[in-house]
Amino acid sequence: MNDTFRQIAQDRFEAYTQLPWLVLLFFALPLGIAAWKYAMYPTRLWVAGLAMALVGSVFSIFYPALFIWVLALDGLLLIIAAVDFISVFLGTNRGINVSREIVRSCSLGVPVESTLTVENRTPLVLSGSVRDDLPDEFQATPLQHPLRLPPMGRSTFRRKLTPGRRGAFRLEYAYLRFLSPFRLWERQIRLELPSELNVYPDMKQLSDYALLARTNRLSLIGVRRTRRIGQDSDFERLRDYSRDDNFRHIDWRSTAKRNKLTVRQFQSDQSQRVIFLLDCGRMMTNTRDGYSLLDHALNSALMMSYVALHQGDAVGMLCFSDSVHAYIPPRGGRSQMNRLIHAGFDQFPRMVESRYDQAFLYLSNHCKRRSLVVLATNVIDEVNAAAVTDYLGNINGQHLPLGVLMRDRTLFEAADSPGGDEANLYRAAAAADILVWRDQVLKDLEHRGVLLVDTYPDELTAPLVNQYLDIKAKHLL
Repeated sequence: MNDTFRQIAQDRFEAYTQLPWLVLLFFALPLGIAAWKYAMYPTRLWVAGLAMALVGSVFSIFYPALFIWVLALDGLLLIIAAVDFISVFLGTNRGINVSREIVRSCSLGVPVESTLTVENRTPLVLSGSVRDDLPDEFQATPLQHPLRLPPMGRSTFRRKLTPGRRGAFRLEYAYLRFLSPFRLWERQIRLELPSELNVYPDMKQLSDYALLARTNRLSLIGVRRTRRIGQDSDFERLRDYSRDDNFRHIDWRSTAKRNKLTVRQFQSDQSQRVIFLLDCGRMMTNTRDGYSLLDHALNSALMMSYVALHQGDAVGMLCFSDSVHAYIPPRGGRSQMNRLIHAGFDQFPRMVESRYDQAFLYLSNHCKRRSLVVLATNVIDEVNAAAVTDYLGNINGQHLPLGVLMRDRTLFEAADSPGGDEANLYRAAAAADILVWRDQVLKDLEHRGVLLVDTYPDELTAPLVNQYLDIKAKHLL
């Protein structure tokens, strides 16, 4: 009799010990299926309830009288969780519309506003959060928005997007997170919402130049007033005399007729052409102030293009690395500035060897007239320095070559600060040796008739514009 009672107790104890794991499996299996198929995830509250059920099952092993209460608690929790699951699933499965409003183009580093509108066409109150797509190297303020929509309600959310890189980007999705009515479940939804966003170089410098030019304060940005050699001889129009005009240009006959001082205005030769060759190879991958050398070169080239177009010249651009990526033939007019910006905004430096032979061959086949050829690159080793020297020197005569070479500020600082320990001395000696070699490359270019702009990347714009104005003043083209 005692053996029979002992056997029954042992069998019941083994059955109770298996009960918590059966409960855990019973609850965990639907969770895994829901998370995998419907992006439904349990919240911390649901995990806490599941833990309580598990603890109750363990206590029922030692206190069999609690078994019925634990089963009732587990059943109630299961019913609430199931109802909560069904409500959030059916409520968010359809009837949610999302739309985005954003400009098609913006400038690098300039915040742009993005608007996201969420509509709730269901009879349920929806709460959670919403987050819009964020391309790489962008910053958003705020990153996400809290969401609470009444039935048939609508909410609009605004954020500031700050692009950290120029180029063509695509915003693909809008991400929504909904909480169930009892906060036991969380559903994540990703809705397709494609939008295109083109990030162009910061054109604020162009408006600054135009403003300073109108107020005769270009010296504030480093642009010098260049005295032109000789006089332009093409008559353009008659206009009222101003204090800065040369008295020799006064038209006395028109002054007598109008009874007002009148001067003759002359226009410069507008048949000159400027072509930029932007190196997009490995020599332009170094960064300064968060921007690559190509970014600095492109910004300065666009600034000089703006000045040249306002001077009446035709401007073109050729972007290349191991092949020719883009070519804009030289043209004049206001629309040409938009073509140049659009051709260069999605060009990035590549870790490939630049093919100067292909670039200059393409230039010779597509540009026969004499032009100012501006090559923006960097000299790092003897191979690419020899190529730059040969190809720029060979076009002298047919074209007017201008080499834009950007300095490495770290290299110059190392050579200027030899003090410190022995390692700094060796570092300064190596930097000085490289700078001596680089200086010889610049002298070789000058001996072959190549004009040069040699400066730091972040200080390139003003020297480049000044060099162009000097060329115009001396009628070198």
